[in-house]
Amino acid sequence: MSRLQKKQKLEGNLAAVTDEAAGDDTLTSAIDNLGTDELAHIFGFLPPHDIMSARLNKKMRDAAKTTIVPPVEFIVDRVDKYNSAAAMATAMPNLQQISFSELGRRHKYIDGEDPDEHTARFTSNWITHDIEIISNFRMLRSLNIETEHFLNGRYPFLFNFFPLLNKLSITKSWDLKWDLDELARLPVLKELYLEWNPQLEGNINSLRALKDTLAKVEIIDCKKVEGSFMDLADFPHLTELDLRDTAVAGDIREIGKRDFPVLKRLCLPKDVYGGYGQEFQSVSDAHDVISVLYSFRKRRFSSLLKDWSGKLSEDSPDWYDPDPDASYNLGPMYVLFVEAGSRVGYRWETAHGDPMVCEVNWLDPEPHRSWNRWMHFGAAPLLGEREDCSPPLEIIKAMDKESQSVEKRSRGGGRKIGVQYYYYVRRKMIRRGSK
Repeated sequence: MSRLQKKQKLEGNLAAVTDEAAGDDTLTSAIDNLGTDELAHIFGFLPPHDIMSARLNKKMRDAAKTTIVPPVEFIVDRVDKYNSAAAMATAMPNLQQISFSELGRRHKYIDGEDPDEHTARFTSNWITHDIEIISNFRMLRSLNIETEHFLNGRYPFLFNFFPLLNKLSITKSWDLKWDLDELARLPVLKELYLEWNPQLEGNINSLRALKDTLAKVEIIDCKKVEGSFMDLADFPHLTELDLRDTAVAGDIREIGKRDFPVLKRLCLPKDVYGGYGQEFQSVSDAHDVISVLYSFRKRRFSSLLKDWSGKLSEDSPDWYDPDPDASYNLGPMYVLFVEAGSRVGYRWETAHGDPMVCEVNWLDPEPHRSWNRWMHFGAAPLLGEREDCSPPLEIIKAMDKESQSVEKRSRGGGRKIGVQYYYYVRRKMIRRGSK
């Protein structure tokens, strides 16, 4: 390359650098002209880490403090994540979603009031961190706590500062002590998920403070929670209720037509009549309970008790001890619903390995053959939606009679027979609707 060419290339590179610097100056000038509110609005489209990195001057730092951070989950599951959360608590307090988990080996949160003494002694030499930073995030809408032994004792401030919280999940927090009545401080809570919290206490009646907002409630394996599930029967928005492995009592036969008006999923403790995992002293005892549940399903959503199952008691004379040397397994035995199309029944089966399955006891009659043929030709909309997919008896008899007369006149006209069904039922339903 000649000296002239080198000079031209150098001048070109210098011009490019100058243009880039001029562009940066223009961008900086444009940012300087923005107000704090405008910057906060722009930051509202960025994830938390990017907002923290963008705080280059006082105006940007002030904007970050007022930014409503998008609902992107931030999980505090390491010490460096905790340090980031501690910085955000003052620099970016309007976080909407956060999860607290264990921090790692030999790190824990500061013990609360009345801690478990055994856990406190075992972790006495661990490095501690302050969980009270959570109080700064007053715009939280979703909070998840899953800390095992890393939260120990009572933390009265835990539910004091979240007026907008609509989803709370506390799971596997074995030494966290608190009471259900503390949830009354969360006025707009919609979803509540509590699982494996042995120190949680209280009466399910405490949730009545949230009657007008709660839509989903799962309290599972929290054995100190008691009360009657019927205390929630008039909740207008409650669609899911799961209270397995709690001390909650009641009887599913107490549920009236106006109770739980929008409920779509229900799981009750095994000690409740009709509860999930209810134990039976004999195989024959299950029929009465299942008949009640079946009737309840027919009156409500068919999926309401879809996951229900019962268990044969080990004290039952029908019980067979599992044989570890056998190629088959006779116990434990569970009973559950079986569905085949629109038809519902129940059966007993073993739980482990290759299950041994008993014969199905059908609760619905077998669909009528003529009805199946009529449905095949697409006339179902004429009767509307029927859960049992079975026609009225008078239509069955008329369809049979019509079928016989058409078959005598037809030479293999299967489609013709179907059309006759269609128009017969159409006329029948029009007459019924006019009465």
